Amino acid sequence: MRTQLLAARAAALFASELPTGSRPAPTAVQAAIATAVHAYGGSRGCVAMMAAAYGDYPETAAPRMRWALSVISQAPGARRPEPERQLLAA
Repeated sequence: MRTQLLAARAAALFASELPTGSRPAPTAVQAAIATAVHAYGGSRGCVAMMAAAYGDYPETAAPRMRWALSVISQAPGARRPEPERQLLAA
């Protein structure tokens, strides 16, 4: 999976209703991403929601993004990005 697609899917999962720390099934991940993308008006809306969360609640946003990246990178067909190209969550 390309790095940009990985980042967009992680942002949508970040914006989803799934609880941080859960290990959802691939079908639940797909459904949560589709729902978030629809609810926020596309991947840009999901990224905007994520950015707002980092501004408002940085102490919970960083762990949530690490969780979202972990879930997305373990999805079937996902490739781990090269270390120098990873999306870093502070």
